[in-house]
Amino acid sequence: MAKIFVTRKIPGSALDKLTNSGNEVVISEFDRPLTREELSEKAKGVDALLCLLTDKIDGEVLNAIGPQLKIISNYAVGFDNIDIEAATKKGVLVTNTPSDEVNEAVAEHTWALILSLSRRIVEADEAVRRGAYYGWEPDIFLGRSVVGKTLGIIGLGRIGSMVARRATGYNMEVIYYKRSPDPEAEKTLGVRFAVLDELLAKSDFVTLHVPLTDETRHMINHETMYKMKRGAYLVNTARGPIVSEHDLVEALRDGQLAGAGLDVFDNEPNIDPELISMENVILTPHIASATHEARDKMGGQAVAAILDALSGQKPQNLVDEKVWHNRNK
Repeated sequence: MAKIFVTRKIPGSALDKLTNSGNEVVISEFDRPLTREELSEKAKGVDALLCLLTDKIDGEVLNAIGPQLKIISNYAVGFDNIDIEAATKKGVLVTNTPSDEVNEAVAEHTWALILSLSRRIVEADEAVRRGAYYGWEPDIFLGRSVVGKTLGIIGLGRIGSMVARRATGYNMEVIYYKRSPDPEAEKTLGVRFAVLDELLAKSDFVTLHVPLTDETRHMINHETMYKMKRGAYLVNTARGPIVSEHDLVEALRDGQLAGAGLDVFDNEPNIDPELISMENVILTPHIASATHEARDKMGGQAVAAILDALSGQKPQNLVDEKVWHNRNK
């Protein structure tokens, strides 16, 4: 019988399968992220860990859990919360939960932010709610049409491609930037590759879909924001630290950017107070993947990875394949 620790209850019924698996399963009683000390203590001695992106797992935490740990199943697509190199050295399997359900949800949320920004939906809603609607007027809350505009996608992976596909109905020109051109995507999606400076200069809307790495951390900063078309909009549903919030505030304050839609933040859950006070900024609490369909899929994947690993089967969505091969030589 294996010991499994779940750092926080997750939506749906996936955990039922885990608790009925015949293993010893402990689910954190706290409906909040655990402190480093709590995580180290509660996970000590377990064979499997189901964690969330709010759980920071480095070499020190791995040492506290112990050498018997076989798998970390991360209930998230990104895995920058885990020291993959440290886990690999210890022979610990790490999995994540990518899926079309998650990708579609994030792409939908990206478009929700683009449209809400361009048509000033949140501002207008708040005005109505505070009693500031006195009847139709021709010049209130004038927005900008997205039809015929240029959409710049930084990171044309699965989510970025889904965002691009949705731009077709708005007759937008879509340009993208990634490490190398993707001729197949250009053919199927009708997009065009551009170097980063060109994308920033030409796009009316810039949306981010890259993972958080040393290379992408604060890639959107004072220098890159001031290469953007003046009056453009920035949307981030990827990872908060890709954007320097301090520099974003400055660019919004002086009108370099017309607005921003942010689902993730530089220092979550803390947000620059000035961003909170800006009417041309839409802030959502890291919910881009928050659909019933996506959460059910993520839960099922996270649980299946643990049960597979404990039964000696190769789990899906391994972050580092060589850990499995080294374990099974």
